[in-house]
Amino acid sequence: MAETDIALSSEPQRSLNFIEQKVEADLAAGRNGGRIQTRFPPEPNGYLHIGHAKAIALDFGIAKRYGGVCNLRFDDTNPQKEDTEYMDAIEEDIRWLGFEWGNIYYASDYFQQLWDFAVELIRQGRAYVDEQTSEQIAQQKGTPTQPGTPSPYRDRPVEESLRLFEEMNSGRMEPGRMVLRAKIDMANPNMHFRDPIIYRVLNLPHIRTGNRWNAYPMYDFAHGQSDYLEGVTHSLCTLEFVVHRPLYDLFCDWYKETRGDLPLDDNRPRQTEFNKLNLNYTLMSKRNLLALVQNGLVAGWDDPRMPTICAFRRRGYSPESILRFIDKIGYTTYDALNDFALLESAVREDLNVRATRVAAVVDPVRLVVTNYPEGQTEEVTAQNNPERPEEGTHTLTFSRELWIERDDFMEDAPKKFFRMTPDKEVRLKNAYIVMCTGCTKDADGHITEIQCTYDPESRSGMPGADRKVKGTLHWLSTAHCLPAEVRMYDRLWTAENPRDELAALEKAGVPKLDALKQMMNPDSLHIRTNCYVEPYVLDMPPLTYLQFQRIGYFNIDPDSRPGHLVFNKTVGLKDTFKKS
Repeated sequence: MAETDIALSSEPQRSLNFIEQKVEADLAAGRNGGRIQTRFPPEPNGYLHIGHAKAIALDFGIAKRYGGVCNLRFDDTNPQKEDTEYMDAIEEDIRWLGFEWGNIYYASDYFQQLWDFAVELIRQGRAYVDEQTSEQIAQQKGTPTQPGTPSPYRDRPVEESLRLFEEMNSGRMEPGRMVLRAKIDMANPNMHFRDPIIYRVLNLPHIRTGNRWNAYPMYDFAHGQSDYLEGVTHSLCTLEFVVHRPLYDLFCDWYKETRGDLPLDDNRPRQTEFNKLNLNYTLMSKRNLLALVQNGLVAGWDDPRMPTICAFRRRGYSPESILRFIDKIGYTTYDALNDFALLESAVREDLNVRATRVAAVVDPVRLVVTNYPEGQTEEVTAQNNPERPEEGTHTLTFSRELWIERDDFMEDAPKKFFRMTPDKEVRLKNAYIVMCTGCTKDADGHITEIQCTYDPESRSGMPGADRKVKGTLHWLSTAHCLPAEVRMYDRLWTAENPRDELAALEKAGVPKLDALKQMMNPDSLHIRTNCYVEPYVLDMPPLTYLQFQRIGYFNIDPDSRPGHLVFNKTVGLKDTFKKS
């Protein structure tokens, strides 16, 4: 059975979302020559987060479903923030999610075409160089209910704008001194039409073009033309770009005109918007995530408390579980705050089928089976995964002295406590039924050892083993286990909607870094070093999916090595998110 079949084989047939319906309508109408071509256009200024996973699933999924192609295009129009490290990480994340692009493109591939287009707009009287400050430009744009006022440079001679535009790219002009603006309509109710800035001066070397360019195009100016040049048929964006769509279409129309091509009509890229993936107790702004990393508030972009794709990978989420969750919440035209518990539920569903079962004790206390012969050991058999019997079994060693979980014992237990307590029987998983006979405490009253006796005829698989007891405990032989570090994670933020909470704090004058610190959960990470695991895990590679029986789902951290095993808790066996 293929890996993807594990997660998807039981999924019911779902109805088409509104974007798929639109794509099918375009195909039926013969638009774009019956082609389907999408693109995923991240800016390489940080690591992708789970919100990007939703866009990836849509962009690549639409192309795959309808026999098209999805290209990866890096929106590298801002050299101030971009880095090849982020490009490499983006490619890794896309592949990990199970997708492959048709081609890799860069917005910088089109810098010359975009420059030539801007020059042509100046010649046509559709663009001009403005010398106002950014504050002056913002002020003279007006409000949504009041028209803006024209720039004093709006009607400057074409030749003068052409000369100044060249000067903007010379490397001699101070950034912010001049910008190039499209001349559209200062009274348009859509604020984006009020002479938008299409070029600005940065005077920074570019990671691909070096020092060739010092003036760089703005996103709104570069995006539609890049789509057009690549042959994109469906440009899929999040809802904040709804108001940008008329400008996207206008620039496409103008670009067509300057090239002298046929009218766009049924052969053009079409922008469609969908809702973002928002999760409670999660902050997903790359700018804020970068602040966490740069200021050492987390251990890096892949800190398992982060919402980045690489962090979910390190924590033990499977790509199939993330895609399952995205499919559950769907695509709509309105934003909503999704419950993180729904994501964890999707992870449990997937890992229940995928994870190898192993024994581990994270808070150990010694259990001595007093009537078991000293020095004697025996091997008991454990299933690797009861959901997939074909994965076989492995053995672990039973002996007189064992580790069990400290909270599996209670000296004075309530009636419905079905774990270990004096004079009550429980089963040690895959082994024997035992009865607790007492415990030993230190001078402070802490339990240091528990004693029990075992029934030699009750071993799992024996004729007498079918005697029913109400509790089953996992265990490890103290002499046949490995020490381990286990990292237990909780939500990183205390606020249900940290984005709004952060905005409120900043509005109240709290510096961003102080606001982030104020919102962080001080109990988001607990590192337990006095833990034990069975030797079966020793040769497993990093990121292996595991279930610590009766505890939760875990994986092997990349920091792990022989002599220092490290595990990350992925999610518990039950939904404790709201309770925590």
